Amino acid sequence: MADAVLELRQYTLHPGRRDDLIELFDREFVGAQEECDMRIPGRFRDRRNPDRFVWLRAFSGMAAREEALTAFYGGPVWQAHRDAANATMVDSDNVLLLRPVRALDEIPSSAGFVRVTICPVPRDGEERVVRLFEDVVAMAMTDVGAPPLAWYLTEPAENTFPALPVRTGERVFAWFTAFADADAHDRFAAAWDGDRELGEEPEVLELVPTWVRSGA
Repeated sequence: MADAVLELRQYTLHPGRRDDLIELFDREFVGAQEECDMRIPGRFRDRRNPDRFVWLRAFSGMAAREEALTAFYGGPVWQAHRDAANATMVDSDNVLLLRPVRALDEIPSSAGFVRVTICPVPRDGEERVVRLFEDVVAMAMTDVGAPPLAWYLTEPAENTFPALPVRTGERVFAWFTAFADADAHDRFAAAWDGDRELGEEPEVLELVPTWVRSGA
């Protein structure tokens, strides 16, 4: 079944602990979550904040999300390693719950850099924003060699796993774009001014996939 829900998770970590969490996450948590019917489409270092780890977690629906999270966080892998994981974290509550307009399959293995753009949208303006993005912004990005990979709106359903808080009281439109490396992204960013087409100033995440050597 195709993904119907995506979590965009931004963790603030204690200084110097990011690579500790990444190593633990890759070794213990990716496979264990996949065994509980979740997908992990991407894991990243935040380029601008050395103490932030960003990752994506996808589900086939909200009911499946509740079942999967209950299984994982009540299961033996998390129970064995949660203290080590939590010891790296200052905050893990910066989470957007999203539903796909065009879903993300995987971050391409050739991608050395990922840009996530998050625009606030009014409750009654989602359809207009999607149409404007698809008809104008996405086409313009494609014309300059940076086609967006996927785009999402806020999932409005109640958080059915309240042990893991999510951002509430806001609606966003978010999209993902991949680049060969940071230099390719920076050339794009220097020339690009199309994000404001959708309204308010967006939040932009500049992310390095964890398969790229730290410091790239």
